[in-house]
Amino acid sequence: MAAICRSWFPHDPAWYVVDGELQVAQLLEAFQTFFREHSEHWVERFPYREAGPQLLLQAFLQRIVNAGGRIEREYGLGRMRTDLLIVWPVRGAVRKTVIECKLLRGSLDRTLREGLGQTRAYLERCTAAAGHLVIFDRTPNRSWDDRIFRLTETAGGPPVTVWGM
Repeated sequence: MAAICRSWFPHDPAWYVVDGELQVAQLLEAFQTFFREHSEHWVERFPYREAGPQLLLQAFLQRIVNAGGRIEREYGLGRMRTDLLIVWPVRGAVRKTVIECKLLRGSLDRTLREGLGQTRAYLERCTAAAGHLVIFDRTPNRSWDDRIFRLTETAGGPPVTVWGM
């Protein structure tokens, strides 16, 4: 998996860092493209349905984030756990970004509602600067054009960027 992620990226991971800030939204946008093009080669190798997409996302992010920060996986926040917490040093401080991963189960509205509530709770608990909810749609025969989306949800709390894949 790491070999595919390495070959897909430009050689210098610094292209996702601007003025010392990690550009998480640009990384996730690039991951949408990568996931669309390569996911079928990887996600079916894992018996647990959520493991494949989540591990692929982690591998994709790891090379870039390791260039200056770190990723904490299954970071414990209260009773629940966020999937990924990116910790990135910025001008003597630390910027935290929560990334919660969900499989689409049932309706998109229900998955959004549950995922947004969870992501916002993590944001508040760990005082993160940004939150992202990644929803993996593994519905058979659904087109990629219907799976891929990006929106910013502001109602009901701090903004969370939602990524459909």
